[in-house]
Amino acid sequence: MYNKLVRIEVMRNLGKEVDDFISSYLTPVEKIWQPTDFLPDPSADSFKHDVEELQTYAQEMGYDLFITLIGDCITEEALPSYESWIMGIDGVEQENRSGWSQWVRSWTAEENRHGDLLNKYLYLCGRVNMREVEITTQYLIQDGFDIGTSMDPYRNFVYTSFQETATNISHRRVGSLAKQTGNTKLSRMCGVIAADEARHAKAYKQFVTRIFELDPSEMMLAFEDMMRKKIVMPAHLMRESGQKAGELWGHFSDAAQRAMVYTGQDYINILSDLLVDWKIEHITGLNEKAEKAQEYLMKLPGRLQRITDRIATPDLEYQFKWVKS
Repeated sequence: MYNKLVRIEVMRNLGKEVDDFISSYLTPVEKIWQPTDFLPDPSADSFKHDVEELQTYAQEMGYDLFITLIGDCITEEALPSYESWIMGIDGVEQENRSGWSQWVRSWTAEENRHGDLLNKYLYLCGRVNMREVEITTQYLIQDGFDIGTSMDPYRNFVYTSFQETATNISHRRVGSLAKQTGNTKLSRMCGVIAADEARHAKAYKQFVTRIFELDPSEMMLAFEDMMRKKIVMPAHLMRESGQKAGELWGHFSDAAQRAMVYTGQDYINILSDLLVDWKIEHITGLNEKAEKAQEYLMKLPGRLQRITDRIATPDLEYQFKWVKS
């Protein structure tokens, strides 16, 4: 267990900087892009042509890549779970209109646009069984998630640093692969979402950097604990109609791996980058337990690499109910 009172005090100290965090890592509502900026305009004479073009390119996308795009959308649409979880961590006072609660609301408002954009794209593209997608989304919000962080802000910020980086990679790769087939409009959509995720990842990494300055030993132990548990994706309880919670996740992650959108190697690369970003090797003033955690973390990428090199990705495609037959 961690010392909750110390966590709250550290969060209170960092809370004085939240306005700076918001201005540095989030974009004012009036200046940031909105989903309609990238979607066909129903009032335009070109609307029918634009939708037909969108549908043509969607039909040409490879199956695994298209499944990954749908899964990314569903993950984004489960935003209510993520907001309520972060709003409940120690040191975030929901009733306040400033400080950490304002960060959570502002971050959520930016993230909300991602699901809106991808959902509308999938609806228009004509290749998706939207009712099945909606069922998966509702289940995912209903089932919630267990990411192993408890209400500890240290562990939660490790998780969000990792997860926002992973989401950036996934959206960016889908966009790059779509562009290779001439689907420049979808590529732009994924690109702007990825850019948001990159900014958000920088913010959460900065929060961890500041905590390392204030409470290095406990922050190191929290980082170690999260990596021993392994970072699970927020949609790990994903399911289709007629399934149990989590039954679909393995099939989805296999599709993402086959499409080379998000792989086991990416997991290792993110960890390696976090070790560098947080200067883990050079942090001093640690207690004995934290020093052992530091040593474990520095050796972990090599251990994971040896395991990953031996794992083969399943070749068999699963037939998702999300895609029209």
